[in-house]
Amino acid sequence: QVQLVESGGGLVEPGGSLRLSCAVSGMRIMYTSTGWYRQAPGKQRDLVANIDSGARVKYADSVKGRFTISRDNAKNMVTLQMNSLKPEDTAVYYCHVENWGSHYWGQGTQVTVSS
Repeated sequence: QVQLVESGGGLVEPGGSLRLSCAVSGMRIMYTSTGWYRQAPGKQRDLVANIDSGARVKYADSVKGRFTISRDNAKNMVTLQMNSLKPEDTAVYYCHVENWGSHYWGQGTQVTVSS
């Protein structure tokens, strides 16, 4: 059974930083597409950042230069380092893995950016 468990969300002031982690069990993520999505209240779930099966990285335009995604194949973990956070980054963040057409999601972790 594949499980994705996120951690690291919370409340931070504008300009601050947070680091989200996603531990994956039940499958190896090395050759999968792994990433982070987010969903704000009343909005659709959107891609934040992704590392594909060839280790190519993609970011949403709104987070380029501020967020960094990384994947540790040995630890089977994906992390999202978020710097220079803005109030508009407030959302529930979801870890995602896609493998041969099968999609897996974590339970989500809340990130709130507010003074």
